[in-house]
Amino acid sequence: MTRPVIIGLAGGSGSGKSTILRRLLEELGPEHVSVLEHDAYYRDLSDLPLEERARVNYDHPDSLETPLLVEHIEELLAGRSVEKPMYDFTAHTRAHRTERIDPTPIIIVEGILVLAEPELTKRMDIRLFVDTDDDMRLMRRIRRDMVERGRTLDSILAQYEQTVRPMHIEFVEPSKRRADVIIPRGGHNQVAFDLVLARIRYLSYEFRMEDLTDGR
Repeated sequence: MTRPVIIGLAGGSGSGKSTILRRLLEELGPEHVSVLEHDAYYRDLSDLPLEERARVNYDHPDSLETPLLVEHIEELLAGRSVEKPMYDFTAHTRAHRTERIDPTPIIIVEGILVLAEPELTKRMDIRLFVDTDDDMRLMRRIRRDMVERGRTLDSILAQYEQTVRPMHIEFVEPSKRRADVIIPRGGHNQVAFDLVLARIRYLSYEFRMEDLTDGR
């Protein structure tokens, strides 16, 4: 198997990461890309009452089982499939079912904190940070949480003030320094997207040529 290209895709909540991811899948072909979302790896807290689970700081790195994500990346690099966890954001618990992820030439590791974790960044060939103004990110988060997660406006704003904004300042924003490319104005920056896409295709070709050379 051709050596996979590992892409880290980070940025604050509501920054436009999902738009970049969707466009990369469209351009590269979903059959060529495996996606590992960091927030699928939230720790299983099903032993706690719902009220207590709702008070957990889910924007802190400790809330995520990053070692399991690292293990899954290594398995995919070795050409083996993995069972990615699935998370129920309404109940704040890990689902009983999993999603099978097969090895592909391109692996995208996506999440607000993926560039804040050294064990993840050292495995990445390309590190992207999607940068969007705070007010735009907040509006998108409100819309998403109300529509997709059935949350009230008051609960969304309270969480934003208590954990989302402080953790963004402490962990997410500083991780921008580890990025190879910062994509301003979110997921519709065509020039930045074209540059990133060209780099991914170049690395895919370069690694394929390495494999052919090694096999001679």
